[in-house]
Amino acid sequence: MNTSALVIMLTTMFTVTALTVYFFWRVLNAPPKPEPDSYLDNDDEPGRQEHI
Repeated sequence: MNTSALVIMLTTMFTVTALTVYFFWRVLNAPPKPEPDSYLDNDDEPGRQEHI
């Protein structure tokens, strides 16, 4: 393997690994979404309204 191929391979591997770690870290440290307290609080969301 020549030098330029080794440099490209290592750069690509480092970049992909760094991006994977960065986004995995962001997912783990994301604040939780607030959830409604009851079913009645969901009435304004489409698809959760009671059909009579």
